[in-house]
Amino acid sequence: MKRIVTLIVSVLAAAALILVSGLRNKFFDSKVYWGAVRYWFHDGGMVYDWLQRDTPYGFTYPPFAGLVMSPMAVLPFVLVVVLASIGTVVTTGLLVWWLAGPVLSRMKQPLWLTFGVAWCVALAFEPVRETFTFGQVNTLLLTCVTADMLFGVARGKWWAGAGIGLATAIKLTPGVFILYLLVTRRWREAGTAIGAAGAATVLAGALFPDQSREFWTSALWDTNRVGSLWFLSNQSERGMLARFPFDAVESQVWIVCVLATLGFWAWRVTRSRDDVLGGLALTGILGCLISPVTWIHHCVWLIPALIRCVERFWTAGDRRPAYLAVAAYVLMSSHLTWAWENRPQPPLAFLGSNIYVWFGLALLIWTPVGTRSPVAVGEPERVLAPDLGKLV
Repeated sequence: MKRIVTLIVSVLAAAALILVSGLRNKFFDSKVYWGAVRYWFHDGGMVYDWLQRDTPYGFTYPPFAGLVMSPMAVLPFVLVVVLASIGTVVTTGLLVWWLAGPVLSRMKQPLWLTFGVAWCVALAFEPVRETFTFGQVNTLLLTCVTADMLFGVARGKWWAGAGIGLATAIKLTPGVFILYLLVTRRWREAGTAIGAAGAATVLAGALFPDQSREFWTSALWDTNRVGSLWFLSNQSERGMLARFPFDAVESQVWIVCVLATLGFWAWRVTRSRDDVLGGLALTGILGCLISPVTWIHHCVWLIPALIRCVERFWTAGDRRPAYLAVAAYVLMSSHLTWAWENRPQPPLAFLGSNIYVWFGLALLIWTPVGTRSPVAVGEPERVLAPDLGKLV
């Protein structure tokens, strides 16, 4: 009975936090997708001309993403929200199963309980809540890339890289994983990823030449379409610098920060090339840090790093990464960052308004990598398929 109560409490707590976020966000991004796609496919308009009413926000993804979302043109908005919500919940569960399953299966409690609680904990993570209540695609893309890394790249499959390429064609930010493949000298996988991204982009260009021309020559470079860089929700290095009072040199300082971050990341992933899970974790962090715009809901890409840090405690008894992960999770999920939305004055704002950035840097430095992961040494079945007998 205690186990059932624990699971029920976890579900209710996650649902309550999602509800609070939902009252604030109201599936805004799904409204943008739905409105833009209908304007494009239903009304015959230029998708990049459409803006959500009374806002500067419009469709910011490549044309291939519009092709993937084209069924929205004939679906009612309520059904779009339902499908997006189910997608976020299911993909979050898959991520927990793939990344934390081996640890959860070794605990003394039944797997249905440990997995259920872990699933709820992941759903309560603020970036996941924001993804859910904005109606975003972040966990879907993360799941696509994670599946490619675990089932394709780690196992040397002929199709490895295809998922990364398709995710990049939908939204450019997963392209950082192509860089990972190049830096770790996985030339075939990198070629497959580039080929998949290129083929999808060419297909969209052939079907929608006007939209493709508009995106690649204009919409992509119009930063006003995504909002102000200094807005608190932008938790990238560029967003942090934009909130500092040195506009004249902001761009130059940002370039230096990006180069330094890239250099440190490359040093770590090349030293731990065989640790694909570690590479997934570090590259997800990198994407959040160096992107010009990383809204809080984009920070779902930190999930593999958080899980890796906790896993190290359970497998090696090292508490330090677990302390970092718990602190990061608690502070990121607390909504504390928003306390500085209208309080830009230093010195506390320097720390409080950039919580995701600071923890992203800390995770990039201290996330454990380079271990002899079962995936790296050819035992993927044990990693990706926890003991189902513990479910009963």
